[in-house]
Order: sequence, then structure tokens, then C-alpha cells
Amino acid sequence: MELITLEESIFKEKIIKQKKIKTMKMRKYVIIVLLAFGVNAFAQEEGEASEEGQSRESMAMDATATQWSFQFAYQSMPDYHNDIVNGSPRSAGLDNYLQLRIVAPVPLKNITILPRLTLRHYEKVETGKSGMGNTELFALIIPKATDWGTGRAGIGPLITTPGNKDVAKDEWGYGFAAAIVNNSGQWFYGLLFTQTWRSIDPSTLPAGVSDSNPLGIAPFLAYRFGTTGMYLQTADMVALYDWNTKGFYLPIGARFGKVWVMEKASWNAYIEYKTSAIYKDWEGPAVKNSYRLNLSYTIPVGKKK
Repeated sequence: MELITLEESIFKEKIIKQKKIKTMKMRKYVIIVLLAFGVNAFAQEEGEASEEGQSRESMAMDATATQWSFQFAYQSMPDYHNDIVNGSPRSAGLDNYLQLRIVAPVPLKNITILPRLTLRHYEKVETGKSGMGNTELFALIIPKATDWGTGRAGIGPLITTPGNKDVAKDEWGYGFAAAIVNNSGQWFYGLLFTQTWRSIDPSTLPAGVSDSNPLGIAPFLAYRFGTTGMYLQTADMVALYDWNTKGFYLPIGARFGKVWVMEKASWNAYIEYKTSAIYKDWEGPAVKNSYRLNLSYTIPVGKKK
């Protein structure tokens, strides 16, 4: 009887784990479907708002524009908040990183695909350790119906590869990212967000912990100063929500930059400052001061008729 009871217990545990895995997968599919419908609805409302094309100045600032893009950046995070979290001092993050981001557009007749590769090399000065972070490969898919000239909306798959375990997660990740952007006069604004999941066996996770990485939400607003090429924009403010701890993190900051438009290409250079605005319920690192230098080179590509 004890053996039968043990076998029944093991069988029930397997059934519970299988249901948990199916529930997680179903949740991911539902989020993606709802997001796709939301993007399409937004485009239908805004698609006929303007027939005026996007200016070269705004394109140089726009990560969703159909163009080759080569971005070089250096970000320094010299100090972090060291308040108490769960009875212990908050852990500090990495000190700095170098970034290379390349976008190789694939313009087709009824759709545009923007494959984007992001490489980062991180450094932790205190320990002397450094290495490559999790490489990101993202493909933003923009149907013709969701491109209204002065802006666009799209969604696509996102994959992260394992990084150096000294500075990043040594595991694969998968998910999606989406973007909605628009230009109105001298204003440029939009919303970007990402959701990924850890590519691991959920049964190996502690009880009550899912394989979901934090949800990233990044609103932005920029203003261009006439025809000077100079602009003021919100920093790379990626708000994070942790599904497991229910913690929320919000950075805040600003960037000042200038765009140089040439005959067939453009340069975009900016400096940026960022700090943490909301972080008390966040269990991860919270940067106190962050500085960024960025230089981008973009080459617009004509779409197929």
C-alpha cells in the first residue's frame, strides 16, 4: 500500500508540473496574440492620419525606420544605491559596458523586417571580471498596413544567447518585442517593450518562481530644435516589472544630441544621464548615476513598390 501511495504521489506531481508548463506556454501565446491585435487596431486608427513622409532628421533618431544602422555606445554606471533590501544591503550592478548594435533592413513589398543584433561587453571593476553579456537578436516585423509614413508599429521575435557567467546569465532566452512610434511636427514619441522567458526546465525552479524575465516598458519623447539638428529626448528609460517578486523599477533621465544629415547617410551623436526614480520594491541593482556616450551611423533604404 505504501508503494502504491508513493507511485500515485509521483504521478500526481508529474501531472501538476505538466499543467504548470502548459499554463505558462498558453499565457505567452495569449500575450502575443493580444499584442498583435492591439498593434493592428492602433495602425487602423492612425494609418490615414498623414501622408507626409518622415524627415531624415527624425529617421536618424528612429530605431524602427527602414535603414542600415551601426550604433556604438559606452555606458558608465560608477555608483549604485546601497539601501537595505530584504535585510541586506542592495547589491551593486556592473560598472560599465561597450555596445555595438547593427540593424540590417529587409524591405519587401508588403512588409519590412528589421533584424537587429546587439553585442555588449561588460566590466566589473571591483572584482576585475569582464566579458560578453547576453547577445540579443531581434527581428522587428512591420506590415505595410502598420506603417503610416510618419510612424509605424511592429512586433517580432527576440532571442538572447548565453553570456559570460561572470557578468551575465549563462542561458538562452526567448520572447518578443514590440514598438509603436510616431512623428508630429518637431515631436517624436513612442513606446517600446519586451518580454522574454528563460529557456530552462520550469520544474527545476523553486516553488512560486516562474521562468519569466521582467517585463520591460520603455516610453520615450523627443523634441527637435528647428533645423539645427539638435534635440532633447528622454533617456533610455526601461521600466521593469518583476513577475516573481512584484517589484517595479523605473529609471529617469535625459539625453541631448545632434543629427548631421548627409546626401546618403546620417550621423547621430548624443550624451545621456540617468538615475533611478522608483526602486524601493525592486530587489535588483538600482543605479545612482549613469552616463552614456553614443554615436550612430544610418543609411536609409528605399522600400520595394
